[in-house]
Amino acid sequence: MQITLTPLEYLRSILAMIMFMIILFLVSVFIIILVLLTFGKATNWIVKTFPKYMGTPVFYLLGIDYELRDLRHDDSDPVIFIFNHCSTLDIPAILMLALKQFRIVIKWELQYIPFFFIIGRLTGQVFIKRMDKEHAVSTLKKTYERLQKDSLSIILAPEGSRKHEGKIGPFKKGAFRMAIDLGYPIVPIYFDGNDRLSKGGSLMAKQGKIIATIHPQIDTSSWKIENIEDHIDEVRSMYLHWAGV
Repeated sequence: MQITLTPLEYLRSILAMIMFMIILFLVSVFIIILVLLTFGKATNWIVKTFPKYMGTPVFYLLGIDYELRDLRHDDSDPVIFIFNHCSTLDIPAILMLALKQFRIVIKWELQYIPFFFIIGRLTGQVFIKRMDKEHAVSTLKKTYERLQKDSLSIILAPEGSRKHEGKIGPFKKGAFRMAIDLGYPIVPIYFDGNDRLSKGGSLMAKQGKIIATIHPQIDTSSWKIENIEDHIDEVRSMYLHWAGV
């Protein structure tokens, strides 16, 4: 379905994109300084503190009301966060979650944007080549030791890309294989409204509301590789239900 923006929404969107690039520049400078001054020890503080302040002005300019519903009973242990990927608005929406001790799996191409490259590399985000399955799997496995050593959670989109058929696309195995290998629970995050407000590859968006729900964690301790497809279908069915499909 085509999304039509009003002249005011076009103006808001353009201002939001400019603001986001300015924010990325300023954050890049601050991160370089902090990482150098602390010899890299401030990384977790940076990842927890900066994102929310990066997303807030963007949504304000876009005229988007953002509501966070955290249904977790415990957030002390590292987990695998997954989310439905359907819009470029997912980027500020993730930043606004203000999660702690986490890293994000990011598509390789974003490294070609200098600010993303600086921020991502200095804070230890995980860049993968989505179209190269062997490289993607190898990269994810290389992160295991770092995740366990530093008690880090990781967040990724099981759909892989925002470009997919239907409201919820097919789920890839990566997140579920990581949950089994690491023994981490899976915590589903559902963004309601992102796809209704923006469908393109930019921050051009309508005014409206986004509700981000962090659902209770799913225990994966009894999961086996042999029936991973069943677990994938089970979790995807939750997303289909939340999406009203």
